[in-house]
Amino acid sequence: MNINGEIKVLVVDDSAFMRKSITMMLESDPQIKVVATARDGLEAIEKIKTFKPDIVTLDVEMPRMDGLTTLKIIMNECPVPVLMVSSLTTEGAEATLEALKLGAVDFIPKQLSYVSLDIIKIKDELIQKVKSIVNSKYIRRKIYRHEVKSSKDVKFKHVKKNFEVVAIGVSTGGPVALQEVLSRIPENFPAGIVIAQHMPPNFTRLLAERLNSISKIEVREAQTGDKVRAGLALIAQGGKNLIFEKVFGEKIVKIADKPDTLYKPSVDVMMESASEVFGDKVLGVIMTGMGRDGVEGLKKVKEKGGYIIAQNEETCVVYGMPKAVIDVGLADSILPLEKIGEAIVEIVRERKEI
Repeated sequence: MNINGEIKVLVVDDSAFMRKSITMMLESDPQIKVVATARDGLEAIEKIKTFKPDIVTLDVEMPRMDGLTTLKIIMNECPVPVLMVSSLTTEGAEATLEALKLGAVDFIPKQLSYVSLDIIKIKDELIQKVKSIVNSKYIRRKIYRHEVKSSKDVKFKHVKKNFEVVAIGVSTGGPVALQEVLSRIPENFPAGIVIAQHMPPNFTRLLAERLNSISKIEVREAQTGDKVRAGLALIAQGGKNLIFEKVFGEKIVKIADKPDTLYKPSVDVMMESASEVFGDKVLGVIMTGMGRDGVEGLKKVKEKGGYIIAQNEETCVVYGMPKAVIDVGLADSILPLEKIGEAIVEIVRERKEI
């Protein structure tokens, strides 16, 4: 940011229409200035070095040098936060998840820049993402190598419940955060895991497949009728809500279009439904993400006697969802990302006496 607090953005896209569209949306906010645009990766790298933007929006598919190749060079030669612009196709989802693995912070769907009935909501979300990412302590630490204090160990001997389900809500920065947490869960983990990650359709199935490949437990996209059981992590489908039902004594998930919520899957909807079906046997986890999704649902978890872990500010890509939960006093533990997985294991295993 410059001395006036203005956020400098570089917009990279091979489409002149897209460059203009994204620029107009961003510059509708007086705090944001698009300092340059670029038509491809080669031009983008030059302009990053010249204009030193605070953040880059980067198209996935471009001539001469594509988005993924460009991203690798940016991360190695001129690190800056990158927001990918991707199509909602399966191919676009695959490329986007690879970009997040390579260091991109988040993504916006390509459709965001076209005229639609939701253009105001779309514009507001883009602006909010840009502001949240640029102001993120985690981004400053990771990209600009700022130091952060290490946290103290936390013990959970006082937690007395027999947890049946671990319910995780996450958004911006989620794929990397989920990889960190799930990779620490052992194959004999005695509770079920359910996850609401803000993502469009196509993305969640591919995310589940990627996480399954690095996890000791099974990870897959949830389908109606799936049982919540030990050793299985279910990821809510993009664009749908995940709720729970009791059927002949079994606790199963149901994929639903309703209720209509700002985000689908909704963390609030999943958490509230979990509290209704599992009572005090819910271990709620809220991690990196923009906005307040999760607060109302976790209030219900708390009212029923569940336990809540929130990710700390220093390790959140965007400290929005955990902050909202912490600010209203719902969090029982506030932990760095690298300790959340082991905390989940300690709490659940301690009670199940493995």
